[in-house]
Amino acid sequence: MVFFIQSELRLLSGYYVMKKILRALSGETFTSPPIWMMRQAGRYLPEYREIRKQAGSFLDLCYSPELAAEVTLQPIRRFGFDAAILFADILLIPDGLGQNVAFEEGRGPVLEPLEVGKNLKGLSLDGCLEHLAPVFETVERVKKDLPDEVALIGFCGAPWTVATYMIAGHGTSDQKPARLAAYQDPVWFQAVIDLLNESSIDYLNAQIAAGCEAVQIFDSWSGVLPEAEFLQWCVAPLKKIISGVRAQHPNIPIIGFPRGAGLFYESFVENTKVDAVSIDTAMSLPWVRTHLQNRVTVQGNLDPLLVVQGGDRLEYQVKYILSELGSGPLVFNLGHGLVPETPVENVARIIELVRSNNVES
Repeated sequence: MVFFIQSELRLLSGYYVMKKILRALSGETFTSPPIWMMRQAGRYLPEYREIRKQAGSFLDLCYSPELAAEVTLQPIRRFGFDAAILFADILLIPDGLGQNVAFEEGRGPVLEPLEVGKNLKGLSLDGCLEHLAPVFETVERVKKDLPDEVALIGFCGAPWTVATYMIAGHGTSDQKPARLAAYQDPVWFQAVIDLLNESSIDYLNAQIAAGCEAVQIFDSWSGVLPEAEFLQWCVAPLKKIISGVRAQHPNIPIIGFPRGAGLFYESFVENTKVDAVSIDTAMSLPWVRTHLQNRVTVQGNLDPLLVVQGGDRLEYQVKYILSELGSGPLVFNLGHGLVPETPVENVARIIELVRSNNVES
């Protein structure tokens, strides 16, 4: 299962050595697996909050290469994670396509909602990559300052998840507006998905060309769909995006994250052919080991709220994840992103535990 990616190797004392996390994503097993955390750059860090004050709006921060690069690098300097993840947002693509996107304090993303069945002429691929050019400059800046042993992960939102925001105009608890739209006018909804497929392929390929060494596709709302709709709106688009990325960058590892997919994880892995799958907090680790880890590298799945709590229960769960999944290819991560109230010292303790040889639970 292990393969070597020539473009991702660095020369060290006359020998080529692949970065640890890229080796794990290629199927290699480590006693102490590589570690990074979703939303590792964010509001729980005091240094991030200082940068956020300088930036103005959240979108201004995403589109400021100097500040976004600094935010991306902050958790690497503080904790020494094995990977940095690009600081951006999954809703930059609809912004680049021409939809009105804003972020409001205390509310989150606010978009001008799409009208079901209406012409999508206000959205266009023309100029999208040019609009997103600051993101690619951020990647280039991060690569210049990133330690040799640390990989850079790019990302995008999956079409289904991005479409839920584009249609509702904001986040909802059950994504009813998008689900209804897909039932009411599947031809129109497919046109939205097709537009997101194309833009996502272009976006990820541009991130990779700028220096990203792996990419993750976040489908944060896949868990609200029945099986047939999951296959149609989550799996099928991911297959197209992965094919489009591999056509230009065949050796770049691709991580899928169908959050909340439950037993559908197995068909997701089988049909999308991802290199790795990020597992959410609700997944049974023995099931993951038996049904997923024999096929792909798995990533996850510590509860972010347990990171807030800390203490013995946190330490037990870290060791349990390592004992259940450590005998196969694993990237240690969370089941979702770090939350703002996370104590910094708890993040440091997790890294200490993962990098320790004593992993008995």
